[in-house]
Amino acid sequence: MEDEKIIELYWARKEDAIVETDRAYGRKLHTLADKIVQSHEDAEESVSDTYMKAWETIPPQHPSHFFAYLAKICRNFAFGRLDWRNAARRKAEVVTLTQEMELCIPDEQRGRMAEGKAISKAINRFLGTLSQENRILFLRRYWYVESIADIASRYGMSENSVKTRLHRIRGKLQNFLESEGIYV
Repeated sequence: MEDEKIIELYWARKEDAIVETDRAYGRKLHTLADKIVQSHEDAEESVSDTYMKAWETIPPQHPSHFFAYLAKICRNFAFGRLDWRNAARRKAEVVTLTQEMELCIPDEQRGRMAEGKAISKAINRFLGTLSQENRILFLRRYWYVESIADIASRYGMSENSVKTRLHRIRGKLQNFLESEGIYV
């Protein structure tokens, strides 16, 4: 079923909206959540929470990019579950992706909401300056949480090539953010 038809089901408050959402995007959302939380049960919970949040927010929202809307919600729930799980175990475990990005992006938790929004807008502007290929690599790694090996395999590149390009992109991002007045 097309996204627009699924969104119409939400607006009509028909429970089939969730069934159709799961049919269209359930596997992708589970994969995304599982890459973050690395637990089938936690991934399942994150996806379930995503469907509930979509039900609560559509309407009034009318997302133009339905999967991106769902993926953003799912990522937030998955990272929240990861934080909760790590806090519950009293671990000070740092995710590898965070380590890679912390050198060029300040921690939004330490700043105010306005600073977080400014950083988000700056990153979106930065992504617009990248070639399509580099933008895809960046998003695959840092939005879809794909491993270096998966990205290399998907695009027929060596893992070293992917690592090098991502390293250069992070350097460009850091320079871009500094030019925007955002310092690490």
